Amino acid sequence: MIPEKLLEVLKHDGVVAIATLGQDGPHMVNTWNSYIKVTDDGRLLIPVGYMHRTEANIAYNNNVLITAGSSKVAGKLGPGTGFLIKGTAAFITSGPDFDGLKARFPWARAVLGVTVASAEQTL
Repeated sequence: MIPEKLLEVLKHDGVVAIATLGQDGPHMVNTWNSYIKVTDDGRLLIPVGYMHRTEANIAYNNNVLITAGSSKVAGKLGPGTGFLIKGTAAFITSGPDFDGLKARFPWARAVLGVTVASAEQTL
């Protein structure tokens, strides 16, 4: 389940970091909070432009770590909060999840679908 505070974070501008682990070691890419769509069943859908190494890493090991935050959302001790999201991911290139994000982001070649295992507030 996605915490309400994380849903609030995703409504504001902010940088998202996506970490994967492949045969050559860890790799990180970035996207924007506002690009992420949360599905009714609690998955995260992220449009993919490039992310070729991320795709190769997901084929090798589908575990992902994602951080997202916003200075605009109150945190545990003051202004600003962030989350560490752990889950598994897959690249989606057809079907309703792809079609919906492709309509919003014409440049997307795929969608990174993330099944969230946990979302921990870190700030």
